[in-house]
Amino acid sequence: MFEHVRPGSCFGTTLILLAALSGSLLVMSQSMAADEKGGQQVAPVPKGQRVFTCGHSFHVFVYRMLDAMAKGAGIQGHESVGLSAIGGSRVIQHWDVPEEKNQAKAALRAGKVDMLTLSPIWLPDEGIEKLTSLGLEHNPNIRVTVQEFWLPNDTYEPIYPLDVRKGIDHNATDLAVLREKQAQYLRDLDDYVRGVNKKLGKDVALIVPVGQAVLALREKIAAGQAPGLKMQWDLFRDSWGHAQPPVMVLSSYCHFAVIYRRSPVGLPLPEELAKYRRLTTDVSVRKPGWRPSPEEVAKSESLTEAEKEGLNRLLQELAWDAVTRHPLSGVKPGPQR
Repeated sequence: MFEHVRPGSCFGTTLILLAALSGSLLVMSQSMAADEKGGQQVAPVPKGQRVFTCGHSFHVFVYRMLDAMAKGAGIQGHESVGLSAIGGSRVIQHWDVPEEKNQAKAALRAGKVDMLTLSPIWLPDEGIEKLTSLGLEHNPNIRVTVQEFWLPNDTYEPIYPLDVRKGIDHNATDLAVLREKQAQYLRDLDDYVRGVNKKLGKDVALIVPVGQAVLALREKIAAGQAPGLKMQWDLFRDSWGHAQPPVMVLSSYCHFAVIYRRSPVGLPLPEELAKYRRLTTDVSVRKPGWRPSPEEVAKSESLTEAEKEGLNRLLQELAWDAVTRHPLSGVKPGPQR
C-alpha cells in the first residue's frame, strides 16, 4: 500500500508506519488481555506433560494413544504416569478405590501429574471436584480434563443402572434430534465444570468436547464426506456405543489438542486407523449383545491408503474445530498445519 509514496514524503510515511504499528500493538495487547480475562490459553504447551487417566471403556484408550501422538508431534518429555480403569464407572469410583491400591491419589499427592483426564458416565459427580482439589493441592499448575462423550444408545437418559442392552440402530438415528440431546448433555456438563472452577478459584478443569466432534463426524458420514466410512455403524461396536477406531482416534485427537493447545492436523496416521477394517455385516443382525463372529471379521473390508489418509485428516480437522469452538477447552482458534 506504500509503493506509490513520493520520495519527498519519507517522514510522513514513517509516521504512518509508526501509527499503524502502535495501533497493531494496542489491538494485540487488548486481545491478550481479553484472553487472560476469559481464562483462555492461546500459546501451545511447550513441554511434555505427565498424564494420569481415570475412566471407563469410552475413554481409557486415549491414555495409550496420547503417548504415540505426542511422539509423532515431536514433543519431548510426555509421560504416561498411570491409568485407573473401571468399567462403566463414575468418577467418584476412582476416588473411592482403597487407599493402598489408589494409584491416582498416590500420583497426585506426589505432585507427579500435570494433566489428569477424567470421564464421567452420564452426569458428572463429586469425584471430579475431589480429584481436582487433591491434584491442585500438590501441583498448582495441574490441569484436569473432563470428557464430554458421544451419547450411549444415541439418546440422553442419565440413569443408573446403565441400559447397555437397549438395542438401537445407529443408522436410523435422527442426527438433528441427536444434536439437541447432545447440546442438553453438554450444558449440564459445562455448568458443573464452571461450578468446580468457581469453587476452587481457578480455571483448572477443562472440557474436551469429544461428543461434539463425534456428532460432526456422523454428519459427515450422512453427507457422504467421510473417506472410507459408509454408515453410522462404522463408528460403533454395539448399540450402546463402544468405539470403533475412527472414534477412538478422534477422541484422542481432541484430548491432544486440549492438553497441548495445538492442532493435531499433520500428525502421522495412527496404528489403530491403519489397521481398521470396516465390517460388512447386515445391521439387522446387530441385536443387543451382538459381537461379530470370526467369519464376519474375515469378511470385513480394509480402507484404501487414500481413504486412510483422507479420514485421518478429517478426524484431525474435526477435533481441532470442536476444541477451538468450545469455551471451556482452554484453547483458542489458531492456524492448522
